[in-house]
Amino acid sequence: MRFILNPAMDFYTRRRATGYEKIAALKGPVILVANHASHMDTPVILSALPRKLRKKTVVAAAADYFYRKRSIAWIVSLLFNTTPIDRDGGGLSKDGSHLDNLLDQGWNLLLYPEGTRSRSGVPGRIRRGAAVLAANHHLKIVPIRVTGTREAMPPGRIWPKRLRAVPVSRRHRITVSFGEPISSDGDAGQLIERVQAFFESGGNGSGPYRSPYTKLTAKGSGSPKRRD
Repeated sequence: MRFILNPAMDFYTRRRATGYEKIAALKGPVILVANHASHMDTPVILSALPRKLRKKTVVAAAADYFYRKRSIAWIVSLLFNTTPIDRDGGGLSKDGSHLDNLLDQGWNLLLYPEGTRSRSGVPGRIRRGAAVLAANHHLKIVPIRVTGTREAMPPGRIWPKRLRAVPVSRRHRITVSFGEPISSDGDAGQLIERVQAFFESGGNGSGPYRSPYTKLTAKGSGSPKRRD
């Protein structure tokens, strides 16, 4: 993340996060759920997470897409700490015990409950998997809204692109909005509706960008430099 992914993303994008204060003191395990428009979503979200959450986060990756070939599975597992998930059955694998085990061991789980990348850029209807896991384990769900990644790396591309401009190309603007953690009361249906509402509202986070790689203006200062 520090030496490869972040420098690469900095060349193509101008990133900021809002709502950071809502998760800064959060203790895991939690279930992170985000809309999905690009393969770039995962490194963008991981970069924006507080280090204490990121270092204990595993990413659910579609078994039928990323785990068909051993070489690809090895690469994504190494880069993003992924675990396979079956996209059938409401977003849970047919044998989801490995997810239960990870949560029981204290791992945070990043899920894309739409099941696939949006081709329109508008979040679709979400599946039950994340809500069922949260309800079964009595965990909080952290909703995350990502914008701008589809323009930087749309479905079909294997590498990001910059904006065409004269005299030089420009970087895409990307925003990660963290919502208020949603406590589970055992009602998966209610959890789904609250997450869906957050996605459709465009995210309601607010606050400065506080990436683990953003330098503060002064030691002890609470006013970080924005990375743009």
